[in-house]
Amino acid sequence: MEISRVRALRGPNLWCRHTALEAIVSCAPAERCIADLANFESTVRERFPAIGALQPSGYHGPISLAHVLEAATLALQTQAGCPVTFSRTAATVDIGVYQVVVAYSEEAVGRLALELAQTLVQATLQNSGFDVDAAIARLRAIDEDERLGPSTGAIVHAAAALGIPWRRLTQGSMVQFGWGARQRRIQAAEVDATSAVSESIAQDKELTKKLLHAAGAPVPFGRPVKDVDEAWTAACDIGLPVVVKPRDGNQGKGVAVNVTNREHLEVAFRAAAEVGDVMVEKFLSGNDFRLLIVGQQLVAAARRDPPHVIGDGIHSVRELVTRVNADPRRGEGHATSLTKIRFDEIAIARLDAQGLTPQSVPAKGRRIVLRNNANLSTGGTATDVTDDVHPEIAANAIAAARMVGLHVCGVDIVCESVLHPMREQQGGIVEVNAAPGLRMHLSPSFGKGRPVGEAIISHLFGHGDDGRIPVVAVTGTNGKTTTTRLIAHLMAASSLRVGMTNTDGVYVNGHQIDSGDCSGPKSARNVLMHPDVDAAVFETARGGILREGLGFDRCQVAVVTNIGAGDHLGLNYITTVEDLAVLKRVIVQNVAPTGYAVLNAADPMVHAMGPSCPGNVIFFTADHHHPAMATQRAQGKRTVYVDDGAIVAAQGSWRERIALSDIPFTHNGSIGFQVENVMAAVGAAWALGLSWDAVRHGLASFSTDTASVPGRFNMMDYRGATVIADYGHNPDAMRALVAAVNALPANRRSVVISGAGDRRDDDICEQTAILGDAFDDVLLYQDACQRGRADGEVLALLRAGLVQAKRTRYITEIRGEINAIDTALARLEPGDLCLVLVDQVEASLAHLARCVADAGPATPASSSAHVEAPVMTL
Repeated sequence: MEISRVRALRGPNLWCRHTALEAIVSCAPAERCIADLANFESTVRERFPAIGALQPSGYHGPISLAHVLEAATLALQTQAGCPVTFSRTAATVDIGVYQVVVAYSEEAVGRLALELAQTLVQATLQNSGFDVDAAIARLRAIDEDERLGPSTGAIVHAAAALGIPWRRLTQGSMVQFGWGARQRRIQAAEVDATSAVSESIAQDKELTKKLLHAAGAPVPFGRPVKDVDEAWTAACDIGLPVVVKPRDGNQGKGVAVNVTNREHLEVAFRAAAEVGDVMVEKFLSGNDFRLLIVGQQLVAAARRDPPHVIGDGIHSVRELVTRVNADPRRGEGHATSLTKIRFDEIAIARLDAQGLTPQSVPAKGRRIVLRNNANLSTGGTATDVTDDVHPEIAANAIAAARMVGLHVCGVDIVCESVLHPMREQQGGIVEVNAAPGLRMHLSPSFGKGRPVGEAIISHLFGHGDDGRIPVVAVTGTNGKTTTTRLIAHLMAASSLRVGMTNTDGVYVNGHQIDSGDCSGPKSARNVLMHPDVDAAVFETARGGILREGLGFDRCQVAVVTNIGAGDHLGLNYITTVEDLAVLKRVIVQNVAPTGYAVLNAADPMVHAMGPSCPGNVIFFTADHHHPAMATQRAQGKRTVYVDDGAIVAAQGSWRERIALSDIPFTHNGSIGFQVENVMAAVGAAWALGLSWDAVRHGLASFSTDTASVPGRFNMMDYRGATVIADYGHNPDAMRALVAAVNALPANRRSVVISGAGDRRDDDICEQTAILGDAFDDVLLYQDACQRGRADGEVLALLRAGLVQAKRTRYITEIRGEINAIDTALARLEPGDLCLVLVDQVEASLAHLARCVADAGPATPASSSAHVEAPVMTL
């Protein structure tokens, strides 16, 4: 068994809506049915008892090693605590080759699980050992390192529950919620509205106390110190006991409280100095409370108790700590609800103050404190007291957060009880923390957890606000780019700042910010991160869906123009038009429940996508008598069609008409595929709720020149002849172009064409077979990149397609796209028409533009700049 390729599908994909790994797995003949492998199933279960069912539900074929790999990869993740449930194995058209798909929650964990599952299979085949416990431990360790911590995770889960999209921006805790201009960002429990100045104030403990004191809040007196001697002097001046802590710090690092003698102070000073500058302040007696402020509300409060153990008269203090740390809720970092108790010199000093050593065996029931500070990050515990907080204490905490300027704030106070005002019990505010930890409020050791993640999301987004901008996804075989650009133009006409991706680049508010084929998920995600985008439209090509899935979780509108046979069939196991339709259907399956799919009713495969849409459907086609349109109208649903020289949007008895004569690039409706593009765009605009005045204005002002839609039926005048440049590259595109050209007047027609080497032989031949019935001259050129084909192979296939040509009289073979264009232009006479099917779009269009601008006397086709094969006359 070999794994030849592994892809991470990071968005909704062909298989599922989850993040998943897709592996191509090859099995030898003997590995395609484990029933033929003696004792294999029983042996693999001995090594990994939790592997689960090897035969998927509803599958009755032979179980291959690929199926075992699938089951093991999923089970290893679930045993490691990952919330994954989906997996699937599908046989490909290649015998013995399978696609194995397994969901993951963290990509690194999924990849390791796949690797370990392969090791398990090989170990079973070779009758060697496999340590499943060690494998699961490795997966758990990586999962703990990779997944969001409990604080950030709680906020993310709250957002997801409200349908707010989110994206992790770093391997840490930086997360974006929402899209485009409506996005918000957090870093752990700190929100984007909090300034760096406020965070700096919170880090500076001395400055914080000054500000709080100025605001009338009770705070303990203290001052910064430079060395141990100065610290002892300050402690004596302030009055023992004192607190020694870093001037800039968080999470209780380096903090020692209730320091009562110089020896303890020296240890505390060294610990604090490891973190930063040191300060000494008055120790307030009482309990340690953390109040969580979000916005201007108290949302949770907890009493924090220092790390401690209870003696049993049998075990030493060190042994008791080890037993407490064995609690599965305690971890090394912040990924678990509790943290393991540190047994360091601060803990030993605290034991000494109680007359104990690590080897002491305390009496049964004796409470041994290992630290005076009660932070969870040093092993403390928490008890929820939210419902007990006195209004005056809550007001003090809210005022402290406002004084520092924190939108999410952890206010630490020390007092005997939160039932009474602090001043009545000589309590005070000891710290104000930015990015406070939420663990103690989510999963307190005692008491009920509080929905603090929901509180933070409610602060970021108002009621009913999901942070989304309108997203339109466009796919199909032909017309995707023009339709995408047209929808973007209609959005811009509605005063929206539009982000757009297509095969030409990425555009934001009319400005190109990236070039090349940007029709994949990465470009879509980049647009959704841009803060100046009010709405987005994405050309969604098959390749991106196969490679990585969609770049968004769902869209408001999905547009499918058509499904054709020439769209890269035979690649990546998409071998039939039916396979292609299933792949393109992914965008329809991920329409929001309140959204729309805009589907070509005249294309049976596109029409069949309607029932898979979670939202509503708008059908479009030129023929309003089409049975699918009649059924749609009878149900009172939306349709877009052509009637009496106008585009008509109809629902029930309501109609909106836009004359084709007012849409210049359709040439009064004579260019059929442009009319199709207009209907699709009008359907999308209707689904978005754009005003019809804006739609009319946008359609009237849309241009199909090389600047607006490069390589999409760009018409130019060259010395009285018509030159059309187009990027059509499959049989369906050829048919549409022939229909459009037939509607235009011309004396003599010529076409310049090459073929993409990664297409099937039949598709390459079919293109010239179609063109041969419509053009007098055909100029074949060999592109610089043959995409795996031998020299001259594509030209031979193109030539073969012209054998039965009904119209073509002259065939010319030329090396180089620019040479072919020059040859065709040199032959043109006024009144002729030339269709140039460009491959290198940018370079060829730039060359054509120069030729048109510099048009002069025709140069002979035999110019030394041309390398031309002999003319073949049929």
